[in-house]
Amino acid sequence: MVIKKIALGITADLHVHLRQGKMMELITPTVRQGGISVAYVMPNLTPPITTIESVKKYHTELSKISPETTFLMTLYLCKDLTPELVEEAAKLKLIKGIKCYPAGVTTNSQAGVDPNDFTGFYPIFKVMQEYGLVLNLHGEKPSIHSDIEEDDDDDEREEIHVLNAEPKFLPALIKLHSDFPNLKIVLEHCTTKEAIEAVDKINQQERKSSSDPVIVAASITAHHLSLTIDNWAGDPINYCKPVAKLPSDKKALIKAAVSGKPYFFFGSDSAPHELCNKSKHIGVCAGVYTQLYALGYLAQVFEKHNKLDKLKDFVSTFGLNFYQLKDEDIVCKDTVSLIKEEFKIPELLKNEQGDIVVAPFKPGETLNWKVEWSQN
Repeated sequence: MVIKKIALGITADLHVHLRQGKMMELITPTVRQGGISVAYVMPNLTPPITTIESVKKYHTELSKISPETTFLMTLYLCKDLTPELVEEAAKLKLIKGIKCYPAGVTTNSQAGVDPNDFTGFYPIFKVMQEYGLVLNLHGEKPSIHSDIEEDDDDDEREEIHVLNAEPKFLPALIKLHSDFPNLKIVLEHCTTKEAIEAVDKINQQERKSSSDPVIVAASITAHHLSLTIDNWAGDPINYCKPVAKLPSDKKALIKAAVSGKPYFFFGSDSAPHELCNKSKHIGVCAGVYTQLYALGYLAQVFEKHNKLDKLKDFVSTFGLNFYQLKDEDIVCKDTVSLIKEEFKIPELLKNEQGDIVVAPFKPGETLNWKVEWSQN
């Protein structure tokens, strides 16, 4: 039977970058245009979101631009946060979680943390655990390259680079879960087979039945289901952090996404940058912009692997359950379907003035699925 329509209901993208200023004005409406009902918003602005006032202000700005989208807000883990501030934000129900960026690993992460030692933030994690807040981990260690000569006997110095930065972080994930067993954690935008196996192992050990709650989960992007290292080497449009890895890693990500396991769900990590910052010869910005066609990119992959029946759980059920979203939390009850219809992805996305230009993922290529909204 040929499937021509997929009903997805209330959908959730549980990792979005909407930026600020003119970029925010251009990108925020594309959350709904891409078929997403609920967006979990990252706090790595300039300056980062670290106060009650900045959370309120950002939420107000986003909601004014796209009133039909449910925006879930986060704080940026850094030395400026206190347990008291986090508790107040939790009581006011202003945030769903806190995002942890290891310092220097990605866009606007300079104020982030040292992933080798989280103990200074344990009082905050204790509050988060008490109030059911989610700790969202950018799971990479910052790159460290030694200058040891080939004949140097000192071979114990750790070298970390873009291909092993995620596996090197996984012991920190395991320790955090061990120290705070009831703290909900998401290992964000997984890119390696090792990361998938780590999250799988935690859940297989601790979830004795399918009705047991998920405590440690992983989000998977659309672009990492399509890319390997060969796709971004020499192509800045496909360059993101964490970078896409090997074919075996992509295979593991796809297997997890279509598995029907409730601890793997969608977070696009859609990260727009002005085209001029993606095309310069030094300091290319890391980020792939997928928001406008988020569900279409996913459906293409799920269809290829004959798993379209698993798409709704991945983009709706599992994520909404993990973040404990109730019907009253959703500002617009419109539902989403995908319709089988080919179209070509535009080369560029621009604002009306033409001074903000963004290249979408897979520019000029053909997608097979279009978004359709239905009033409920």
